[in-house]
Amino acid sequence: MRRRKMINELRNALPEGQLRLLFQPIVSLADGRIFKAETLLRWEHPELGTVSPVDFIPLAEETGLINEIGDWVVREATSQTRRWHDDLGAEIQISVNKSAVQFHSLANSDAWVEYLLQIGLPGEFVVIEITESMMLNDNPNIAAQLAIYRKAGIRISIDDFGTGYSSLSYLKKFDADYLKIDQSFVRNLESDPSDLA
Repeated sequence: MRRRKMINELRNALPEGQLRLLFQPIVSLADGRIFKAETLLRWEHPELGTVSPVDFIPLAEETGLINEIGDWVVREATSQTRRWHDDLGAEIQISVNKSAVQFHSLANSDAWVEYLLQIGLPGEFVVIEITESMMLNDNPNIAAQLAIYRKAGIRISIDDFGTGYSSLSYLKKFDADYLKIDQSFVRNLESDPSDLA
């Protein structure tokens, strides 16, 4: 019952303006400058307060709402990036997650690229993050969409690397620009010689 209620309420979250984006800055250690930001989606439920993405993203994927929500996230995040460029002169690159479910349709890949052209934001200021598990999926839609992004100058990042069957050969296959190594893989670098190795 709770799950069904959450799904019904999630259908109204976007039209009722309950979804919002936060931006986690990425700072250059060399000069302390913010040069990137990761987009974080939050659901501000009128009764429950902030609902964790861990709770609502799987529901959005299961129901197909993730496509509409994902399109909204890309439009909002890239528009904000454009404003940072225009208002602050800050050329910040923005990262946006794309789930495996969103790769089942080719439609939004072209739409995302078209939106970037519409707002005048060069592709190199956008990073599409995919999970390591998606590298193991031989779905041709994934490769086709990544090719569309590549052609538009959009960067590709592999998130959570080290949590599954990590293989360096998959990195060659997906031609990633960034590799985000999972914290469980590097957490004990200072104290564990085998982790450091």
